[in-house]
Amino acid sequence: MNTQQQFEHVMAKCRELFSKKLHDYGAAWRIMRPSSVTDQIFIKANRIRSIEVKGTSMIDEDIYGEFVAIVNYAIVGLIQLSLGYADSIDDMTPEQALEQYDKHAKTSLELMLKKNHDYDEAWRGMRICSYTDLILMKIFRTKQIEDLAGATLVSEGVDANYMDMMNYAVFGLIKLEFGE
Repeated sequence: MNTQQQFEHVMAKCRELFSKKLHDYGAAWRIMRPSSVTDQIFIKANRIRSIEVKGTSMIDEDIYGEFVAIVNYAIVGLIQLSLGYADSIDDMTPEQALEQYDKHAKTSLELMLKKNHDYDEAWRGMRICSYTDLILMKIFRTKQIEDLAGATLVSEGVDANYMDMMNYAVFGLIKLEFGE
C-alpha cells in the first residue's frame, strides 16, 4: 500500500469507532467547547507519552487506541470550530456527524498529501515517540492560541494545529499497523 492507501485504511478504522460511539452516545461531544477538545487530546497524548517513558501501562488500553482517539477528537475539534458548540446533543444526527467527519478527514488527507510531497515522506524516518512529542507541542501551541482568543501575530490557527495533530496520530497508526 502507498501512503494514501495506508492513511485511508487507518482512517476507516477511526471512522468505524467514531460511528459506533455515535450509536452508543449520540453526538454528546457537541456540547464541548474547542478548548475542552484540546484538553481531551492532551489527556490522550500525555498517556501515550507516559506509556512510552514508563514502558508499561496499568490500564489494558494500548497506544494504538489512544492514537485513534486523538484522530477522532481532532476531527471533533474541527467540527466544533466550524459549527460552534451546541447546548444540547440533539442538534446533529449521526448521519450529519459522519458527513462532517468525512469532510474534515478529506481536508486533512489533502493537507497530508501536499506536505508529504514537499517533505518526501520524512515522517517515515521518524520514531513514533516523536509523533507523540509533536502532538504534545501542537497541543501547547493550541492552548496558547486559545488563551490569546485567536489573536496571533504570525501563527496558523487552531484548525491547522488540529489537522497536524490528526496527521501525526495517523502516522503513528500507520507505523504501528504496517511497521517501519
